[in-house]
Amino acid sequence: MARKLHLTLAVADYPHTAALLNGSIEIEGVEAEFVRVQPQIAAFRRMVRQVEFDICELAPTTYIIARAYGAPFVALPIFVFRKFHHGGLLVRPDSGIRRPKDLEGKKVGVRAYSVTTGVWTRGVLIDEFGLDASKVTWVVDDEEHVLQMTLPDNVIHAPQGVSLVDMITRGELAAGFDGNAGIGRAGAPTGGWSQVASQGYPDLFPNAEELEAEWFKRTGVYPMHGTIVVKDSVLAEHPWVARSLYDAFEAAKQDWLKRLASGAADTALDRRYRALSRIVGDDPLPYGMEVNMPTIRALEDTAFKQQLTPKRMTIEELFVDPVKI
Repeated sequence: MARKLHLTLAVADYPHTAALLNGSIEIEGVEAEFVRVQPQIAAFRRMVRQVEFDICELAPTTYIIARAYGAPFVALPIFVFRKFHHGGLLVRPDSGIRRPKDLEGKKVGVRAYSVTTGVWTRGVLIDEFGLDASKVTWVVDDEEHVLQMTLPDNVIHAPQGVSLVDMITRGELAAGFDGNAGIGRAGAPTGGWSQVASQGYPDLFPNAEELEAEWFKRTGVYPMHGTIVVKDSVLAEHPWVARSLYDAFEAAKQDWLKRLASGAADTALDRRYRALSRIVGDDPLPYGMEVNMPTIRALEDTAFKQQLTPKRMTIEELFVDPVKI
């Protein structure tokens, strides 16, 4: 019997990855060592800074930036978390903000400038509503994952020891959103942001779900968060790993989809994906290149326009298509 290839994987425990992580579905040819990192965001930094794992779930914007700066790992079209982003931008009731253009000249908080939630939201505001993001002062209170990235001049840091929640409640920010919302279990405001929402701070778009459904129907863009990356050195020596990973993640997801359809899968996250299925179709987590091409192109485009990457990145530089290997 051929010896299996030992690889380390840092992937969050979702309902649709559970069968993979518990070993009931195996990765063909691979002896998988799953490294649990809590929270998964800590694995993002360990991967982009130390290239610590053979395979890792990364925030897609973090990945695109890291790849643009020469990171030695590449993505597969396996997207393990998805969420629309017309909702979630909370505004102070006394800010005078009624539409996206009103954000210009104001200070808006987001955990980090490159956090994927912020990038997708700004992209929507820029492309759909004509926001000039350079006229907004973006206030951050965390460091960027990719240390080589240079922040635009209109990005500033919150005072040391002061949170964005503190700043918005004191009137120092006109608006803000939870930069962790994209990786939360239900994608809802977390931490202090849930308290802000409960205090009557309105969402910029009260009809966000309606806007999201129309946007998806028109553009085919379905924002992704978790993206699976693999070390270049692994694929250079063992190119078959890409297809083995893809097939295993797909099999684990199909196992979950059956339980989702039957109602057996019924956590808060399951219910959120069941609701998303009404917009995007029976599979709320589609993998593969062709179905995700509008989304991949949209994120690469908006990352460059928001000055996150030093150059335009081609699809071939960013992704390996496992079904063509």
